[in-house]
Amino acid sequence: MTAQRIVSFLPSATEMLCALGLEDQLVGITHECDYPSSVKGKPVVVRSAVPVETMTQMEIDQAVTERLQNGLSVYQVDEKLLQAVAPDLILTQDLCQVCAPSGNEVTQALNLLPKKPQILWLTPKSLQQINDNLREIGEATGHLQQAEELIAAGCVRVNKIAAITDRLSLRPRVFCMEWIDPIYCSGHWVPEMVKIAGGIDALSRQGTDSVRIAWEDVLQWAPEVLIIMPCGCHLDKVGELAPQLFARPGWFDLPAVHKRQVYAVDANSYFARPGPRVIDGAELLAHLIHPELFSWNGPDGAYRRVDAVHLDVTTKT
Repeated sequence: MTAQRIVSFLPSATEMLCALGLEDQLVGITHECDYPSSVKGKPVVVRSAVPVETMTQMEIDQAVTERLQNGLSVYQVDEKLLQAVAPDLILTQDLCQVCAPSGNEVTQALNLLPKKPQILWLTPKSLQQINDNLREIGEATGHLQQAEELIAAGCVRVNKIAAITDRLSLRPRVFCMEWIDPIYCSGHWVPEMVKIAGGIDALSRQGTDSVRIAWEDVLQWAPEVLIIMPCGCHLDKVGELAPQLFARPGWFDLPAVHKRQVYAVDANSYFARPGPRVIDGAELLAHLIHPELFSWNGPDGAYRRVDAVHLDVTTKT
């Protein structure tokens, strides 16, 4: 199969392409594509329409909600640059308008291209569908065997965790927080990851969108393990935001706080992006929920303990 010119509108798709050995064919990325680090410097064809770097979580939530209610996109496609790179294949999604350009923006950009590229719409809501997307990319690029090998290796790792947690008689109450202000529960594939890792998150929404929930619901659930994973954030940013939670009424009454089992994690790397590293995310959750059963052998920058009792954010120990 001849080399293709590929544009990725998704950080997760960029990761998948690179895992399949197709980085050289990648001619356009988003401003959020940062893994592997070697993709930095590629032409950026998609940027955020919201200046999130200078905004609080509440301001970001309000700005995004307002734009979507007014029929505006959260992202901007550089149409001239897209024409210049002349892609044969574009990887995008219509799962979440907060994560990538929606169908309307993609269609508008495509209408300006003299040569219509192939489009892969990646809309996973589960771990199985993430594997399906990897397989689709493999088929579209002539790298199906490599995709199947990656999928098989990931399944071995997940099954290894499940073989241990399936035998557990007790599962800790877990809450995965996908936004801090306002509070959002976890959705899509994250609740499935929690189950595999041996926890139970009754506030989550498996296979569908994360939503705003009342803080009182968190207090009532009384999580024994609390994972802070705001979408779009790497660990340093999560660690910076986490202390906002200390002012929440009833925070110090949470079992997770008393047990010192509140953790900030690198959401972008291991949870928010439906790519190969969600397998690492499942292993990380298993370690945080059941440290007596699972060790963490991944990067040191994956998580930090948030010690609210001492008003301190401590690094991994």
